Amino acid sequence: MSTLRRPRLSHVPPTAITPSGWLRRQLELQARGLAGNLDRIWPDVRDSQWLGGDREGWERVPYWLDGFIPLAFLLQDDGLKARAKRYVDAILARQRPDGWLCPSIVVRDAEPGKAAQLTASEEESRAKYDTWAVLLLAKVLVLYHDCTGDQDVLAAVRKALLQFSDHLDRHPLFNWGRHRWFEGLVAIHRLLELLPTSDAGWLRALADKLRRQGLDYRAFMLSPQWDHCRLPQDHWNWDAHVVNYAMALKAPLLHASLFPDDHDAHPEFARQMLDILRQHHGTAFGLFTGDEMLSGTSPVKGTELCAVVEAMFSAETNFALSADTEWLDLAEQLAFNALPAACSPDMWTHQYDQQANQIGCVHETSVIWSCNDAFASRYGLEPHFGCCTANFGQGWPKLALNAFLRDGDDTIVSAALVPARLDCSLQGADVTVELATRYPFAGRLVYTVTASRPTDFTLAIRIPAFAAHAAIDGQDTPAGQLARLRRTWSGTTTVTVQLDFETRLERRPSSLHCLWRGPLLFALPIPYTQTRDEYTDKGVERKFPYCDYETLPAGPWAFALDGADVTVEERELGALPFAQETPPVVLHARMRPLDWRVRDGFRAVADDLPVSTEPIGPAIDRELVPYGSTMLRMTELPLVGQPLPR
Repeated sequence: MSTLRRPRLSHVPPTAITPSGWLRRQLELQARGLAGNLDRIWPDVRDSQWLGGDREGWERVPYWLDGFIPLAFLLQDDGLKARAKRYVDAILARQRPDGWLCPSIVVRDAEPGKAAQLTASEEESRAKYDTWAVLLLAKVLVLYHDCTGDQDVLAAVRKALLQFSDHLDRHPLFNWGRHRWFEGLVAIHRLLELLPTSDAGWLRALADKLRRQGLDYRAFMLSPQWDHCRLPQDHWNWDAHVVNYAMALKAPLLHASLFPDDHDAHPEFARQMLDILRQHHGTAFGLFTGDEMLSGTSPVKGTELCAVVEAMFSAETNFALSADTEWLDLAEQLAFNALPAACSPDMWTHQYDQQANQIGCVHETSVIWSCNDAFASRYGLEPHFGCCTANFGQGWPKLALNAFLRDGDDTIVSAALVPARLDCSLQGADVTVELATRYPFAGRLVYTVTASRPTDFTLAIRIPAFAAHAAIDGQDTPAGQLARLRRTWSGTTTVTVQLDFETRLERRPSSLHCLWRGPLLFALPIPYTQTRDEYTDKGVERKFPYCDYETLPAGPWAFALDGADVTVEERELGALPFAQETPPVVLHARMRPLDWRVRDGFRAVADDLPVSTEPIGPAIDRELVPYGSTMLRMTELPLVGQPLPR
């Protein structure tokens, strides 16, 4: 078999990164909010079968740990770390002698000196268990090892995957496992770096087995079979599930990295896949719709929050594998726009589906979603389904883990441009690189580099493609690349990067438009009122601050842009980085009211288009705020007088 192609860039240990500034505040909000407390308040994590309880024993605890573990170690919070360890220890303690690591299956202990044997009924139970959970858990436990160095965890993952490889010979992947097979490559890739070379053969064989049993997204999407997925879906089907596609964006590059000589490896398809999905289902914020299933380009169709955080992780993975800065551009755009837009500013509630044009989040008697229920857009503990409740917490911590990467032995890469510090050793010297910035709300980046003795190394700084102009210490540098500063660093050195952003008007389907400035999408915020809905359903309690909320508009929302001229105002960056009432940057725009109506039978769902783009009132000045700072918003807007398709 071919050798492993090393990632172009490698991640540093999570404990080497210290978040600061607004990013640290965001992580602290998450720790105090919903994702930081699910083990205390939510039965599916608190009382899970993974700990010996009687609640869900499949994806929810691993999903939660995928964000909770890096959160604990990035914040260096002993209490959070102890709670993460409790779960990991409980999972490992329940590993069966043959390596099976998942709950719900009780394996009869072997007699002394004999291998464990499965009874027919136990074998049948395992056969029915969708082993997507194995792929997810392996990825999570490898991350825990990277945070702690715990060799027992590494040994448990090795044993579990050996057993899993044998299991697949008898029970091939199906359902979620078949559509998410490539998630297993994340752990396999890391194990190939951590385990002795004698393990390489069976690990590669397992990776190849997963690929052969899983869905080939390239063959599927480039065949006539995918034609029906070009249209908005009106029923649940495996072929069109939005989260599967968000995860699968990393499959081509992971496959090519593990099997670089395989003629079936097509790393370039990752970009093509994203382009196809955007063409038929693209959103204003750069992803694709999917209120469970792919849903077209309507601005009132939703995108599931799981898809947002999984697409972020796919983009971050692809950047490390390829060093293509466009993938980190995508990760940042989703992190700064779609992720906070689907969460309340205090991070105690979230939506299942977010809409670009979202004038209310209420329980309608009929729904516009293709598959989700009427609760899907409400902010709450567990709107529609609990996968996003467990999973959304990975978004911010994993972005922070991509603040700094390494390129070989002598290059530090400033990747995600968030305020953070890296502490590492280079050529025997202690090196610290600290980035202070208000980015994405402003364009100034200040790096402070400290070396304990003179040391030659490269600081590579990602210059995002959406910078209209960039300069490092006053010298122009091209956008859309890694700017490499090769120097002998000694003592303390300051490097200043200035990114200049221009406001750009982006055309959307149906002749609507949206406004961008740098990595931030802007929207017209709608004043709102909220009503708490506290109740208990199926043993799950919703109470303040993690109750459900009905959110209704309390002001006008039907406007068109009166031209594309706007002025920019930067404001103070407050304690809540993404709050509609205190945005750190606004655009001042001239707007005109329109005849734009709600859909028949709905209290708060806007029609796709206004009746006309001819104004029904005088021009007024309105503030547009970052999309991620809004609870209710109009993002896709017409231009006054511009004809619309009918």
